[in-house]
Amino acid sequence: MTGGGVDRASAPSGHLPVMFSQVLDGLRVDGNGTYLDGTFGRGGHARGVLDQLGPGGRLLLMDKDPEAIAVAEREFGADPRVSIFRGSFADLARWDATAGGLDGVLLDLGVSSPQLDVAERGFSFGKDGPLDMRMDPDSGISAAQWLAEATEQEIADVLWTYGEERMSRRIARAIVAQRDAEPLTRTAQLAGLIARVMPRGEQKIHPATRSFQGIRIFINRELADLETGLDAALAQLKPGGRLAVISFHSLEDRIVKQFIARHAKAPPANRRLPQADTFVPSLRAIGSAMKAHAEETGDNPRARSAVLRIAERLDTGGGAA
Repeated sequence: MTGGGVDRASAPSGHLPVMFSQVLDGLRVDGNGTYLDGTFGRGGHARGVLDQLGPGGRLLLMDKDPEAIAVAEREFGADPRVSIFRGSFADLARWDATAGGLDGVLLDLGVSSPQLDVAERGFSFGKDGPLDMRMDPDSGISAAQWLAEATEQEIADVLWTYGEERMSRRIARAIVAQRDAEPLTRTAQLAGLIARVMPRGEQKIHPATRSFQGIRIFINRELADLETGLDAALAQLKPGGRLAVISFHSLEDRIVKQFIARHAKAPPANRRLPQADTFVPSLRAIGSAMKAHAEETGDNPRARSAVLRIAERLDTGGGAA
């Protein structure tokens, strides 16, 4: 086990991994352990883990984005300690490489900086590109396809549920009216449409921020994958293994917080119901939710909304070997 903190100055150059030192400290990397990064992105956290692994350690890398996998294969593929798999972390338990159990799992949720920076991926309302938003461009339908087919009520529900957009009905009505005249195929089209129908006033964020978030989460099944992936991570973690999850909005963080609490604390007793079986915790929360340090948020604006939660797998006799 490593002792002491990981210096942020030792973080890899280039892509800036969010909350690098807190993640590495939280995972408490054992040089001979097996660690899974379920959201490789551009490998900032993965490099930090690999630097702490000895010859007997293993690093498993997953991502459903083919561009991320190409980077992983180019930069890590020659290392015998590394295995790479293209797919959602929701399917991590189906990967044979995890069968022996994991000493740590990292999930850095949401859209990555490289995805936002490439206009052709269609994630950013600030860069005009095809209205796609798929993290895996070979799977599912694009945002443009969905917006062309969904009902006004379905669009409003997605904007409200996943984007927490208070003007969801107004925006959905405008989208349906616009598509009847001209298909919505570009990010700038959608962003401009939303900006025009939003009430004028003081806006701390772009008017399209919440709508783009809601559509992206829906298109990529992000919350459903998170719930499945957390269950899979718990099943594969060895006793003493650590789970580290970085969330970027309240919907994700709520799921992570409730997942840890559900497995760490007994549910409240109800005197009106029969006595339930004795609760046996399978997780232990490590500290409370963590935010990025002020120095980091100054260098990396994306870190401002990041929330990191760490939990440790307890020995219940039924976990991974």
